[in-house]
Parts: sequence; C-alpha cells; structure tokens
Amino acid sequence: MRSADTDTDHTSKIVGTAWGLLILNTLGSAGAKTIVPLPRSLIQMATMGALVAAFALALAVNLRLRIRASAFLFLLTLLLVPSVISSVDLESGFGALFRCARLTLFVGTLWLLSRWWDGGPTFVRHHIRMYLAVLASVAAGAIVSPGAAMPDLYGGRLVGALWPLTPPQIGQYAAVIIGLTVLLLLGRQTDRTSAAVVIVPSLVLLALTHTRTATLGLLVGLALAIGSLVMTSAAARRFFTWAVLCATVAAVGFGSLLQAWFLRGQSQENFSSLTGRAKVWQALLAAPRTTSEYLFGAGLGDKSFGGLPIDNSWLAVYQEQGMTGVVLVAAIIIVLGGVALLRPPSLSRACAIFLISYCALASYTEAGLGDASPYLLHLAVAASLLAAPAPAAPPSAPEGPRRRVPRWAQRSEVI
Repeated sequence: MRSADTDTDHTSKIVGTAWGLLILNTLGSAGAKTIVPLPRSLIQMATMGALVAAFALALAVNLRLRIRASAFLFLLTLLLVPSVISSVDLESGFGALFRCARLTLFVGTLWLLSRWWDGGPTFVRHHIRMYLAVLASVAAGAIVSPGAAMPDLYGGRLVGALWPLTPPQIGQYAAVIIGLTVLLLLGRQTDRTSAAVVIVPSLVLLALTHTRTATLGLLVGLALAIGSLVMTSAAARRFFTWAVLCATVAAVGFGSLLQAWFLRGQSQENFSSLTGRAKVWQALLAAPRTTSEYLFGAGLGDKSFGGLPIDNSWLAVYQEQGMTGVVLVAAIIIVLGGVALLRPPSLSRACAIFLISYCALASYTEAGLGDASPYLLHLAVAASLLAAPAPAAPPSAPEGPRRRVPRWAQRSEVI
C-alpha cells in the first residue's frame, strides 16, 4: 500500500503539471519568426490542447469537486457574463465564442485547483519552475541562432526563436520569477545557489529584451513587497539598504547608459506617445458605441482596435467587455490588494503584494486582465497566497511532545 506522503507527492506533481499546462496555454501563438517555422494553427492546437489537458488533470485529482471559494474566483466567474453577452452577437465573429469557451475552461480549471490554495508558496514554486523552463527555451534559441533571437524587426530586442515569444512577454516572465525568487530567498525558503540559478540568467534576458514595463514593474513590485517585510525581517532591511545604495551608485555612475537603454533609441515624441499607443487609445475612446457595447463591449477579440494592438488592459476590457468588465476587473485588483494590506506581515503576503502591484502597473501598457493570460495566472497565485491555511486533519494516533528544531538547522527547499 502507498503511504499518505506518497499520495500527497503524486497529487502535488499532478497539480504542478496542470499549472504548467495553464501557463503553456497562455504563451500565445503570435510573435517573432522562429528558427523552424511553426504554423500558427499548430501552435493554437498545442495551446488549446494544453488547456483541455490541464482541466482534465485538475478534474482527475479533484473528482469530488472540493473547492475553496474566494472573492477572486467569484469575480472572475462574473466576468464571464459580459464576455458571453457581448460575444453571442458575433460582432467579433465566431472567434469571440471560441475565446469565451477558452476563458470558461480556464476559470473552471482554477476553481478545481483552488482546493490546494492554502496560503503557502506551493504555487509560487510551480510558477517559477514553469517560467524558468520557458526562459530556458528563449536562451537556447539565442545560443543556436542569435540573429533570429534578436532580429532587426524588433530593434535587436530579444525574442523567442524556438517558440514565438515577443520581447514584452519574455521581459514579463523574467521580471516575475526574479521578484518571486528574491522574496523566497529573503524568506529563507530557498538557498542562494538555487536563487542565483534563477535570478542571474533571468536578469540577462530581461536586459536583452529592453522591456521598460517589466523592469519598472519588477522594481516597484519588489520595493512594495520588501517594504511590507522591513519591520519584521532583518534580511529584508539589509536587502533594502543595499538595493538603495546600489541604485544610487548606478544612477550616478551609469546614468547616461541607463537612459539610453530606457529610451531604446526612440525620439522624444515617440517616447511621449508611448510608442504610438496613445493614438490607438484616443481613437478607441472616440469611437461611437451603442448602449449594449458601452455596458458589455463588442465581444472577446485579439486585443486590437483598427488592426493595431490596444496594449492597455483597461481599454482592452472596455472594448471587449464594456464598463461591466472594467468594474469587475477593478474589483479583482482592489479586493486582492485590500486583503493583502489587511494580512499581517509574512512572506506569502509580500509575494502577493509583488504580483498584484506588478499586474496593476503593467496593465497600463499591456493587455490581458480580462481574458485567459499570464496576468490572470499571476493574480491567481496571489489569491492562493492570501487564502487562509486549510484546517489540519486530526492525527490518527496521539503523538509525543515535539522537539523544537533550531532555526539554523532548518533546511530551505530548492526552487
């Protein structure tokens, strides 16, 4: 007979695999040209197959449909209402209904996996491991074909040469796992060697993408997260002090280089218009709308307007799910942020604050909060960190007094 620990490990692996498949589903099918041309239809089949497989695995380990209700999942489920109402008109074509079905399956999988949301770092580790694998494929592509990985079409910025990933995607993944790994290291949940394996190459990839949103999100998110630990963690205070010192030295000694990296060779006019995004936003807001479109949007689409990407979560939600969707997405951010602020200082709270603040900042120049996307997965991890610990099962036999293990003898888990 298998022991309870063996069953738990087996279940944990299945849950981790399901989470990895959700991440694979959100990688997308549009991006740079790859070394080996991959038909978009093939990529879409792979990503949708990953979502179906994730749902099947989550259902297989949760046949009794035990879930942990949360305001995040409730609001996310309500977001399906304006999505369906606006998509059934087929104004955005049959693709809108397909995207609704995808979002429904995505939310359903999160509900099934919520059984294991216990306030611990389990899903943080799943998140880091899967995105580290994605970044490993990016690094491999850059080694195999540097020209394809940094094409002139993207201004020499790093892209996915094995899987079609854009610079903002790579920057986002790198920034998120860097921030989470730094926090795990400060909380003594991983060792320095394991942390360095994640942080150092991810920083290199982030620098090569020249992604300003991801860089600012990383810095602001870490500042807020570490700030929440400063009063209770000596390690957080030391890290914060050294970070401020290093930032000051970098600003004084390498200010011109940092400015050149930040501007990416753009003119002042192009930079002030956010690389042309502002023109698309103005056109979207000025477009005439019916009452139904104002309330429920025009249906789930490809996050574009007039053939150009919207690149703003709030305007993308307004376009596709109307003001109803905007209110629900805002409620998700506010509820998660409010719960995080009310929690006592802890590593889980700090990680949640980092993810919430990163998503909130990135929402200004990136779309994704209203549909199945990495941003919703980041917020789902935050929700799992803010969940109350599950009640422990009573022991089957009385146990003797436990000997307290000294702090120095406790071993941290590798990522």
